[in-house]
Amino acid sequence: MELPWALLTPTEWTALRLSLQVALCAALVSLPLAIWAGYLLARFQFLGKWLVEVLIDLPLVLPPVVTGYLLLVGFGPRGPIGSILSGWFGIKIVFTWLGAAMASAVVSFPLMVRAIRLAFQGVDPRFEMAARSLGAGRLRAFFTVALPLARRGLIAGFMLAFARSLGEFGATIMVAGNIEGRTRTIPLAIYTLTNQPDGMAGAWRLVGLSILLACAALVASEWLERRRSPDVRA
Repeated sequence: MELPWALLTPTEWTALRLSLQVALCAALVSLPLAIWAGYLLARFQFLGKWLVEVLIDLPLVLPPVVTGYLLLVGFGPRGPIGSILSGWFGIKIVFTWLGAAMASAVVSFPLMVRAIRLAFQGVDPRFEMAARSLGAGRLRAFFTVALPLARRGLIAGFMLAFARSLGEFGATIMVAGNIEGRTRTIPLAIYTLTNQPDGMAGAWRLVGLSILLACAALVASEWLERRRSPDVRA
């Protein structure tokens, strides 16, 4: 016998699809920049490094609504960036799923950078020095030595950002709104259902689904973190 709460309505399936789409896009777009930032912070000392660290970590401590408001001002139709994207390229960010992905990427970016930075710190820099002594340039040593050895930490950071993006609410509702079928992700769908007289059953289904998705991502991230150490032993 099938349990009623185990089934999702078409609207709830749409929210799930949008959540996965937004989270995956946010994590993928953030990954190259997070790798660069994590490697830079792990390997180099430079003037103003503390300021870079503060700017990267700022979304962790700012209220998500504040982050969303700043993004709305910057990427809105009349904002300094949004007006250029709209006028020159015809790209609209605000109140689209791209806006939700951007908000999720900004909020989850510090978590990804932290995991990737720790991964690079766990790689002995002498391995890269040895590669360079054999004729490899800095870039080649990075791609052939440091990046493969830190790969599990990179994937762990990706999974953390993915899980955080799945649960993003405050910044998303500011930038993307709560439009059914277009920007209504699982957290926004839960919020909407709890404000409806007969929406509690659907809310519980989505709450359970959110917990399962978050636990799966965190378990994968933790497993990768624990398996990282054999690769980086000297």
